[in-house]
Amino acid sequence: MVLLAVACVWTVRRHPGRYATWLCRVLALAIFIGWFGEYMADVVEGIYSTQYTLPLQLTDLISVTSIAALLTRRRRLVELTYFWAFTATLQATITPDLAYAFPSVFYFTYFIYHVGAIVAACVLVFGLGILPRPGAWWRTFAVTLLWAAVAGTADVITGGNYMYLRAKPVHASVLSVLGPWPWYIAGAAGFGIVILLLVEGLTRAGISLAGRRAAVDAEARPRHGSRMPSHT
Repeated sequence: MVLLAVACVWTVRRHPGRYATWLCRVLALAIFIGWFGEYMADVVEGIYSTQYTLPLQLTDLISVTSIAALLTRRRRLVELTYFWAFTATLQATITPDLAYAFPSVFYFTYFIYHVGAIVAACVLVFGLGILPRPGAWWRTFAVTLLWAAVAGTADVITGGNYMYLRAKPVHASVLSVLGPWPWYIAGAAGFGIVILLLVEGLTRAGISLAGRRAAVDAEARPRHGSRMPSHT
């Protein structure tokens, strides 16, 4: 994931025109194949059900948003992709709730669209320079709450566990240390605010540092038309 992100960012910065556009399209296609392919595999395996496999996890929304952001480069979509990728998606990548191991098709689909969203965020922000605006973190949190309301409604109707609102993941994750149901939901919301603020702070600090470096480089660069002092 790290090597792919670095390679993609370098490519986009080195070739910001046509190559960058094609790279974004290829990355969007890869995310789509991983995300949609997982649902096709559910159908083929005969395990698709409204209780467990509707596209109502936050990951589903992140996958669709990252694809749209790569194809359109709209700032609001980029902001959502960026903050979700370095909070929810990164956590899901480090502590995957995955019942299938290598070489299962679900192993590949899971990591393709999770890693793809993180690489997409890096390409859009660090490669193409589409920087999130101040306050984007709380807009991301608001959209997350709205999506949680949709997922929660589906949980009541289907008896499912979308966004883990009815029970914790089977495998260990951050939710494992946030207390019993329903308290871990409030804890997860608070934790989400903290890490969103952390990403916001690091982003603002990085932008400020890059701005200072650019100013220093511009000051050190020789100015056209300047004259050397004459000696008399």
